[in-house]
Amino acid sequence: MSDWSWIGSLLDFCAVYYTTQLVRCAAFSFLLLGLVMQLRKMLFSRRTFIRGLLWSSFLLIPFLGKLKLFYENAAVLRMTWWVTHGTMTCLWADRIYMVGVFVATICIFGKRLCLQKSVAEMEKVSQYNTVVSVTDMNVTPFTVGLFAPKIVIPKVMLENYSHDELKSVIQHERTHIRLGHLWFGLAWDVLRCLLWVNPFLTVCQKQFRADMEDICDRVCIQNSGRAAHEYGMVLLKTLKLLRSGTEGTPPAVTYAGEMGFADMKRRMGEIAGFRPYRKRMCMGAAAIASLVIIIMLLAVYSHSYARYSNDENILVYEYADGQSTVISNNDSSIQQMISYDDSYVYVDSEAFEDFLEENNAEGEVWIVFGGFYKLPGLTGMAESCIYENNSEDEVVRIPYESITDDWYFGLLKML
Repeated sequence: MSDWSWIGSLLDFCAVYYTTQLVRCAAFSFLLLGLVMQLRKMLFSRRTFIRGLLWSSFLLIPFLGKLKLFYENAAVLRMTWWVTHGTMTCLWADRIYMVGVFVATICIFGKRLCLQKSVAEMEKVSQYNTVVSVTDMNVTPFTVGLFAPKIVIPKVMLENYSHDELKSVIQHERTHIRLGHLWFGLAWDVLRCLLWVNPFLTVCQKQFRADMEDICDRVCIQNSGRAAHEYGMVLLKTLKLLRSGTEGTPPAVTYAGEMGFADMKRRMGEIAGFRPYRKRMCMGAAAIASLVIIIMLLAVYSHSYARYSNDENILVYEYADGQSTVISNNDSSIQQMISYDDSYVYVDSEAFEDFLEENNAEGEVWIVFGGFYKLPGLTGMAESCIYENNSEDEVVRIPYESITDDWYFGLLKML
């Protein structure tokens, strides 16, 4: 491409391609979120680990946008055709959606970056073979970072907690790290950015985090060897010590370490009902859940469109008075009149010119072929050539310059 217009074309293509998929994923997220909330409340309200495993089903959501059932299942097609048509044709709506993804990413991950920057500037001390960051703000302990997690503890707790109490607090944060909860939180935030049109993903993140906290509490109690009520007393002391509030704390910190009376009451109820669990059984349930997710991901992959599909159709259109008009698209008779190889297009001139005459084609005739599509109705790029009328040859041979080696062609395939 000779100018920078290709950037705008690429961005518009990406907007249509990804918005079409993400809107479908968002629709699935509404249904799945409702199902998960009902299951955790009605069937598994006392099954802490199963409640946590339910959230893993959201790992499927970002991969559902290219399912073939959106095009090949009659019932689904009837229900979703207007969404597909809208995202394929309303470029302004696609642009708005992608801007929304960008804004949500800035807001959510900007808050994370501010928090990490604040933690990096905090005083560091060593506690029980662990380097922790100390803050003057009244927040509950929390952990930030993925590859090099940093535990943050308020100074007031270091000054007022006993040896065993501080050890329990640090053990709790270490357990969050060991169980991968920081990565789960990242995955949830990514989902919130991509599917920002579903506000319930943000509303229900409180329940998501609550289930992670309950799992962490149970693991900590069992591994510590202490009675559940002793662990609960540490939490009660935390609430009492920090009850002066977080009114003056930055939003990013409040987001990371927020804990109110209702949350504490719920956690205390979970702790009071603690019963020892079988580690092997829990590990087995986690392994089964992981296997189910992998199988479902493979099933989704096998029933979805590939990154791109070769388009065997031959399109003929007329360009006249500044407008293009499709004459034939996926017509079997065209396949008999036109063929091509890597260098030439071969046209049966007599049959093709009769065809053009029947369709009143008087302008410049273009033949488009050998391209690919990302989704049905969303074409990537294709080869093309111009047909000149009134040729004396029985079979017209038209040379063309292939675009298959063009970097832009390859880039569209990779998207």
